Amino acid sequence: MTFTAGPVRVRVPATSANLGPGFDALGLALGRYDELTGEITGDRLRIDVTGEGAGEVTLDETHLVVRAMRAAFAALGVEPAGLALRCDNRIPHGRGLGSSAAAIVGGLVLARALVADGERRLPGPELLALASEIEGHPDNVAPCLLGGLTIAWTTGAGARATGVEVGAVVPVIFVPPFAASTEQARGLLPATVPHADAARNAGRAALLVAALTRGVPALLEATEDRLHQQYRRPAMPASAELVDRLRAAGHAAVISGAGPTVLVLARDQLEAEAVAALVPAGWTVDRPGIDRAGASVQPPV
Repeated sequence: MTFTAGPVRVRVPATSANLGPGFDALGLALGRYDELTGEITGDRLRIDVTGEGAGEVTLDETHLVVRAMRAAFAALGVEPAGLALRCDNRIPHGRGLGSSAAAIVGGLVLARALVADGERRLPGPELLALASEIEGHPDNVAPCLLGGLTIAWTTGAGARATGVEVGAVVPVIFVPPFAASTEQARGLLPATVPHADAARNAGRAALLVAALTRGVPALLEATEDRLHQQYRRPAMPASAELVDRLRAAGHAAVISGAGPTVLVLARDQLEAEAVAALVPAGWTVDRPGIDRAGASVQPPV
């Protein structure tokens, strides 16, 4: 088996998981991207990071992109002598926008592209299962890999996902100046929830898929959640209060992933503009659009 000559560049999108009621199942790819460039070399590992995480992330074998690449190489039965990696990061870390999923999916896709015949030997479904195994759940890695709106689930054979065509909804993200820990946010979730809450969420998640794909005018009701956001409030009170204010004003606001970013699913550009004007002091607001391509190998620069 041979390696690809020259550098390979991969682009991976940010993602927002859960979308309110679709806990650990629904995810949406957003038009903000990390770009990874890799090349097989004769010796040692070299990593260069610019943008988000520069000067903070490790530059050795513990780097998440490298760990994912090693997992892909192992699945393909190869081990390069050396590796040069450049990460140009635009997805904020620790904000609930899928930065770890982007690192994992990007590393897997990059490693696969660096191996001749890699895509045939590690096809999409197997790559998704491997990404979910590394991440621990498929809700972010699925839209990062596939693009658009995805529904993900797990089986005894690993993670699975399907993409569904999303309509004209306009995502607006409010990114706070502080980070949050996914592990801490998950640690706040109870072991059990009331049956009524679980039943209500199942209905809301189904309604949300209909609203996003068929234009059903019920986004506010469809994004109602009783499974996770209320329990995570102590970890991100400012984000929870912003969601409350936006929803009280009629906007479909939710916590993005494990937070603390707040996502609004605006019905049209007019609502998106009105929502964006409500950004709290010190936060940033963006209308990134929906990424519909997912992780992709880019032409060399």
